[in-house]
Amino acid sequence: MAALAIGLAVALANPAAPSLAQAPAERTVSLNAGQVLAVADRAGRQGDIVTAEKAYRALASDSDPEVRAEALFRHGMLLAQVGELQKAARLFRQLLDSRPDATRARLELARTLDLMGDKDAAWREVRAVQASGLPPDVARMVDRYSEALRAARPFGASFQIALAPDSNINKSTQSDTLGTIFGEFEIDESSKAKSGVGLSLSGQVYRRLPIGNGNHSLLARVSGLADLYRHSNFNDIALDLAAGPELQLGNNRLNIDGAITQRWYGMAPYVRSARISVSLIKPMSRTTQLQFVGSAGLADYKLNDLQDGKNLAARLKLEHALSATTGIGLNLSSGRTAAKDPAYSTTEWRIGLIGWRDVGRTTLTAEAEYGRLRAHDRLALLPERRSDRYSRFTLGATFRQLTFGGFSPVTRVVIERNRSTVEFNDYSSRRTEMGISRAF
Repeated sequence: MAALAIGLAVALANPAAPSLAQAPAERTVSLNAGQVLAVADRAGRQGDIVTAEKAYRALASDSDPEVRAEALFRHGMLLAQVGELQKAARLFRQLLDSRPDATRARLELARTLDLMGDKDAAWREVRAVQASGLPPDVARMVDRYSEALRAARPFGASFQIALAPDSNINKSTQSDTLGTIFGEFEIDESSKAKSGVGLSLSGQVYRRLPIGNGNHSLLARVSGLADLYRHSNFNDIALDLAAGPELQLGNNRLNIDGAITQRWYGMAPYVRSARISVSLIKPMSRTTQLQFVGSAGLADYKLNDLQDGKNLAARLKLEHALSATTGIGLNLSSGRTAAKDPAYSTTEWRIGLIGWRDVGRTTLTAEAEYGRLRAHDRLALLPERRSDRYSRFTLGATFRQLTFGGFSPVTRVVIERNRSTVEFNDYSSRRTEMGISRAF
């Protein structure tokens, strides 16, 4: 049972009633859960958001789990209605942590994520609903809902900051020598692997402008990545600007954009590139989604003109929801770089598997990736051309039970290994990230 001061009920029933300070004596009354919900709903309809939130929060600690769930859901709906999307998404997620089969709450979470601009996460929630074994009539309703999931937030941003101890911050070799056609050359200590603790930053800001009939828009994005260390000569910073049309074609979403990227290493310009890319997201079934990304670009390396050239890349990403709390994904990618010097021209491919699972209020992720890279020719000084075998393993967790002010703690462990016929490109790395993230 939930108890509220009589002033709350009286104020709603009779706005002209005297306040508690004016009343001859303070009185309280116990309201049952249904009455408190009615108080909250009426307050929300009248625009008294503060009173409605107080009532919902009171019910959020009720001993009855059904009452708690209903309060969380209605509170989330109210916040979404007034534009507090981040808070609403957090309440829907809190409800789903304890009730993963709450279909309506998951659909509302999907709608809220879509309004926040995170379409990939929104579609993932819809697929989770469709994977939970719905009755035919409910399944048809969800299908209609997914078709109607088109509204896009005009502006948004995301940000993540993490402390990142790394055994190899410069992705360099641990070898003491480099094999050449003239024999073994010693590798200077400054060119070997260095360990350190850095600050990892990433973020994105986007803006959508509607075009045509409202189903299409012009999407502009600014993205940034940075690994910062005490010694600035190891700092790695990248800034990407992209813009282009975002088209909704039935159930499919097509993005076409042009972009420029500037990367700095050691606080000095390292490479500048430009590209044109096409991205298509296509639902294959109620629980499976396919994404294709293709791009073509030009790269201008500031330290070595022989690396300048053209590049082509393609990626396929298949995601499948196994249940409302579990999903898997497959990534396939390939790329080709045609540089001025054939020794810097490469062909590569990678395959990756990813899985995620909600355990209570914690989301666990695991990813494994393997790939090969081969150069088209050898450097004049080296006895053979470059040939790499790459592997990467990642374990991560997001702890929503510790969320504060919209920030969620995240942690990741990354183990990376690149085996190469060229010692400079042969390295291993173990990295741990502990930080927080938030979408605005």
